[in-house]
Amino acid sequence: MRPIKNIHGDKAPHWVGDGFYVKTLINHLDDNPHFNYSHTDPFLLFDYGKPTTFDPNPNYKTQPHGVGQHPHKGFETVTIAYEGEISHADSVGGQGIIQKGDVQWMTAGRGIMHEEFHSEAFGQRGGVFSMVQLWVNLPSAHKLTDPNYQSIKRADLPLVELIDSSNPDHQTTIGKAAIIAGAWQEITGAANTFTPINLWNIELHTAGATTLKVPNTHNTLLLVQEGELLVNGTSVSAGNLIQFDAPTQHRTDGQAQQKPSTDNIELHYPATENDEQAPVKLLLLSGEPIGEPVAGYGPFVMNTQEELRQTFRDYQTGNFVK
Repeated sequence: MRPIKNIHGDKAPHWVGDGFYVKTLINHLDDNPHFNYSHTDPFLLFDYGKPTTFDPNPNYKTQPHGVGQHPHKGFETVTIAYEGEISHADSVGGQGIIQKGDVQWMTAGRGIMHEEFHSEAFGQRGGVFSMVQLWVNLPSAHKLTDPNYQSIKRADLPLVELIDSSNPDHQTTIGKAAIIAGAWQEITGAANTFTPINLWNIELHTAGATTLKVPNTHNTLLLVQEGELLVNGTSVSAGNLIQFDAPTQHRTDGQAQQKPSTDNIELHYPATENDEQAPVKLLLLSGEPIGEPVAGYGPFVMNTQEELRQTFRDYQTGNFVK
């Protein structure tokens, strides 16, 4: 089993704009001595938005809940809407609605101006809103790639059934995994990535146990989005992000292994006394470390301080997205 290194969850929640109430569970700019970006590379930042109820917004037309236009450069943002809907628009003409269960994989690349609000339909009716946003670094060779979107609908995510390993004779299905990126059991996810990444939405609906297999070259994280379960024998509840030990093998020649071996992560979802199981929802992230220097500030992530200073000069002089 891949040992657990840290559990991130004791961060105070904060507002991003007035529409996203999140806990930033990891941040590559964090000066906490217990956090080291090299152990989460290529994952830069992780915002967890727990289920939060919003009242109907009668002023949606003039004052939608969300965050107005802001820049990004040098990385990708991955947004998953668990409940509610997100409307987005940008400086290169992209726009759309991220509906419940959908995923938006935005490549900021050489630079983009972006805005995110509750959708008009959700804003006017209100209700439960829950999401996560993940920042994924880009290698230096692709820092200045053209901005791009992958808008992935819930129905387009391939599914893998999870079999109860505690009772192998009965082949009982205890849950499912939606493969956003990477591959599981030779089923390939919907998203294209610049570096090897697994991103799996997992739901356990029946008591039992199952094993996740992740490449031993990957940094690995696991969010408990809803519910509570045992992960490698440790009880973990909603709102906590598990960081596993550093990979047991590393690239030595700059190239990924052709067939890396795997480490196990054991999930045990215990039965409740009244036999009523509320689903447990998880998000697994694993990625091959890029292993390059990072120079970041706010919404910009480059490789050197000079590149970062030039990005700020471009932004301040109106040359950012030209």
